[in-house]
Amino acid sequence: MTALPFFTLKDFDLAGRTVLLRVDINSPIDPKTGLILDDARFKAHMGTLEELRRSKVVILAHQSRPGKSDFVSLKTHASHLSNLLRKKVEFVPGLFEENVIDRINSAAPGDFLMLENTRFYSEEVVLAEEKPEVLKQTHIVRNLSSISDYFVNDAFAAAHRPNVTLVGFSEEIPNIAGKLMEREITAMETFFNLKSSKRTGVFGGAKADDSVKIIRRMLDEGKLDIVLTGGLVGHIFLIADGLNMGEKNENVIKKEINDFEGVVNEARKVLDQYRKFVYMPTDFLGNDRGKPCFYKLSNFRKDVPSMDIGIDTIASYAAVIRDSDAILLNGPMGVFELKDFESGTVEIFSSIAKSKAYKIAGGGHTLAALEKLGITEREINHISTGGGALISYLAGEPMPAIESLINSKKKFAGV
Repeated sequence: MTALPFFTLKDFDLAGRTVLLRVDINSPIDPKTGLILDDARFKAHMGTLEELRRSKVVILAHQSRPGKSDFVSLKTHASHLSNLLRKKVEFVPGLFEENVIDRINSAAPGDFLMLENTRFYSEEVVLAEEKPEVLKQTHIVRNLSSISDYFVNDAFAAAHRPNVTLVGFSEEIPNIAGKLMEREITAMETFFNLKSSKRTGVFGGAKADDSVKIIRRMLDEGKLDIVLTGGLVGHIFLIADGLNMGEKNENVIKKEINDFEGVVNEARKVLDQYRKFVYMPTDFLGNDRGKPCFYKLSNFRKDVPSMDIGIDTIASYAAVIRDSDAILLNGPMGVFELKDFESGTVEIFSSIAKSKAYKIAGGGHTLAALEKLGITEREINHISTGGGALISYLAGEPMPAIESLINSKKKFAGV
């Protein structure tokens, strides 16, 4: 494999050093109890945290955003991380204030400190998109870089964001990719660089606007050869192909997509150019007043909500999956949360798990479905922590945090 364009943990001996560690542990929280409902993102960072056990580690993280019910302090996060790490992670109620700097200075190698939710502070959000010379004048960067030796960015799930704690330290101290960040990027580059003519993308779920954009970009760049569609993504392509799905189905889609007509038009352009490479459902499982009903595309039931792909579609998609050398999975085939309408997702995800192809999976609903089915990284080569970040990376959009890592290596390696 070619050398990575950024520093990794292998490039430095961080024992005894003060390390700023940016993670993404933004997690679902019960609004009534404040308890963390899913700690998958916590666990994803454990490799990096274990690697830094001999350093003085200062953890930076965010939770949600202003106005949301789960926009809370990270005190509970610190406690939860302590349990996972089996070592105290001390919560420090602040970010760059004098008492915070004093506490960091008084800590010893081997100590873990977690600072307050970075998005509680206006600099983190208001100055996003600013130039490096502006970011390095912020209180966050000036105060924290002055008492730190290195900045480790392990927050792949936020790598598409230009917030100060993700990109602001690149010119002040060496920036290093954590183990999770390195693993995420390496896995996707491995997928892109496979010498194969059978790369298949499986796109479902509700984020059809993002998926159509990714599909177009990856087909244009030759990163995918076949696309299988399900969920609302499949619906969008069918509408783009002229199908009248009826008011009930279209209303569901319009609730999820702001620019309905624009996305349908973009899907139509994809079909105009790549029709023979884009597979759409040919039969469906609908919800007829609470009862499952199968019907074919030729006799589409506009009077019932379409909940899942049908048996014929499952069979044709499974055949493509068996013949694939690499598979990208992003989204379920239907409303897998309801037992009567889970068969499409169960069968397609199970086919992918059994495949000998190189496999990457990502997206919130994808991960939830994999977990429900008991499919782990024993069956999938890489399960990404990223939602929006994964989408941005796949679509070839700017990734500010990764660009920041690259720029920091150029500066501190003398390149």
